[in-house]
Amino acid sequence: MSTFQTALSGLKAASTDLQVMGNNIANANTVGFKQSNAQFADAYATAIAGTAPQYGQVGIGTSVQTVAQQFSQGNISATSNPLDIAINGSGFFQFNYNGATVYGRDGQFQLDQNGYIVDAAGGQLVGTPAVSGVLTGGSGPLQIVQTTLAPEATSGLGLSLNLNSSTTPIASGTVFNAADPTTYNFTTSTSVYDSLGNAHLLSSYYTLTSGTSPASGQVWNVQYSVDGGTVASGAATTLDFNTTGAITTPAPSTALNITWPNGAAPSTVTVGFAGSTNYSAPTAVSNVTNDGYGVGQLSNLSIDPTGVIFGRYSNGQSATLGQISLTNFKAPQGLQRVGNNYYAATYQSGQPLTGSPQSAGLGSLQSSAVEQSNVDLSTQLVNLIVAQQAYQANAQTIKTQNQVVQTLLTL
Repeated sequence: MSTFQTALSGLKAASTDLQVMGNNIANANTVGFKQSNAQFADAYATAIAGTAPQYGQVGIGTSVQTVAQQFSQGNISATSNPLDIAINGSGFFQFNYNGATVYGRDGQFQLDQNGYIVDAAGGQLVGTPAVSGVLTGGSGPLQIVQTTLAPEATSGLGLSLNLNSSTTPIASGTVFNAADPTTYNFTTSTSVYDSLGNAHLLSSYYTLTSGTSPASGQVWNVQYSVDGGTVASGAATTLDFNTTGAITTPAPSTALNITWPNGAAPSTVTVGFAGSTNYSAPTAVSNVTNDGYGVGQLSNLSIDPTGVIFGRYSNGQSATLGQISLTNFKAPQGLQRVGNNYYAATYQSGQPLTGSPQSAGLGSLQSSAVEQSNVDLSTQLVNLIVAQQAYQANAQTIKTQNQVVQTLLTL
């Protein structure tokens, strides 16, 4: 009768193998899914009191030793959602799921009504939050709350331009008048911001006062106006260039004291001209730097390979809103599946090791992408045929043994 039990163990093992492969095939399109393999072990009866069997060991069947998870890398596919994130390498996302800490590789995220980054099951993505653009160093669910970026008053303005050395100087004694283009050679305008985020037009006017300076280069005077009004009466800048067209070092700068009529705090704007030139080429501005900006509304999110989340705002600025953490385990095969693409830590998996992406052996992150299942359908279908044949062979063993028993019963 032991042959029946041996064949039955084979049927059970083959049935488990079919179930495992069926689950793999069913999740072939599940993002972040990791396939499993059924691993078998043979079984032998233990000899009594160390007595060796008379004819050697025959065996009493097989058993499923374990269902081993395979954490090989899945293919990465691009998407159009900036909150879709793929892990390239080792590690798991950490989630706060109804108060429990779970882990997973499914990086399809969205924002809920409270601004938390969540997956389809509602698990909150855990990382390092940021306050006022600075990472706190703590850990918790990531929440996007800085949807409006406060304005910053302009305090520094850099103008880099070329002033044409072939320009004819303005006649000596001419009084500058912003409304009279004949009193200056060139003008340009750029926006500056007050403390309330209002934009104002700062205009600068350039006048060639002489063909040569004491250093045998040209001398230009710069006057300023804001919104058409005179700025800080008498405020002006003198630009000295040498015979090679380079501005004197250090480049001059002027502090403009501005009082705004709209209730904003008074501003001091320092205007510098580093990098300006005096070549025989058309007068033109090559670069403008401005440390001020108006009010900005959150327009987009982006995530770099180290997991830092940047908010992009309508005023052209960006701010750090948090950093995604990754967690690894010494024995990830010991993790327990709990559904919804989640894993739970166990004694066999070891303690969670959490850190920033691209550190301590953790993988990097790719935004606007997801990691596909690592199930190879062609391999699974071939293995399915093999498992089916194993099941049929064990069933045939039972059939044959039954015929033997029937023969004995007819004696």
